[in-house]
Amino acid sequence: MQRARIVHILFAISILAKGADGVLEIGGGVTLFVVNPSDVTHVVRVLTQHELSEDPDDVVAHYLRNSTQHIARGTQVFAAIFLLWHGIVKVGLVVALLLRRRWAYPAAILAFLLFLAYQLYRYSHTHSAELLVLSVTDVVVVLLTWFEYQRLRATHAFAP
Repeated sequence: MQRARIVHILFAISILAKGADGVLEIGGGVTLFVVNPSDVTHVVRVLTQHELSEDPDDVVAHYLRNSTQHIARGTQVFAAIFLLWHGIVKVGLVVALLLRRRWAYPAAILAFLLFLAYQLYRYSHTHSAELLVLSVTDVVVVLLTWFEYQRLRATHAFAP
C-alpha cells in the first residue's frame, strides 16, 4: 500500500511538471512567432555580456550564445509550431490525467513514447546531453503513468 501511494505522489509531481513544461512550451512557441531572430540573438548577447566579462570561459553563456547565433526564420517558424503543438498536447493530456479520464492514460503513454522516439532521433544527430536527460525523464513519466493506470484500473477509480 505504501508503494502505491509513493508511485501516486511521484506520478502527480511528474504530471504537474509536464503540465508546467507544456505551458512554457506554448509561451515559447508564441514568442518565437512574434520575435525576430536577430532580436533573440541581441537579447542573449546583452544578457550574457556581463557574465562573459567576469568569466570568459562560462559554459552556459557560450552555450546560449551559440544556440541563438544562427537562427534562421524557417527554423524559428518550425520551432514555434513544434513548441505550440508539443505544449498543447502535453497540457491537454495532463488535464485529462488530473481528471482521471480512462482514455488519457494510454494516450499519454503513447504520446510520451512518440516524444521520446523523436528526442532519441534528434539525439542521434546532435548528441545533446539535454535530449538524453529529457529522454530519461520521459521514460520515468511513462512508467509512472503506467503504474498509476494499473492502480486505478484495479480500484475502479476512474472519473466517469
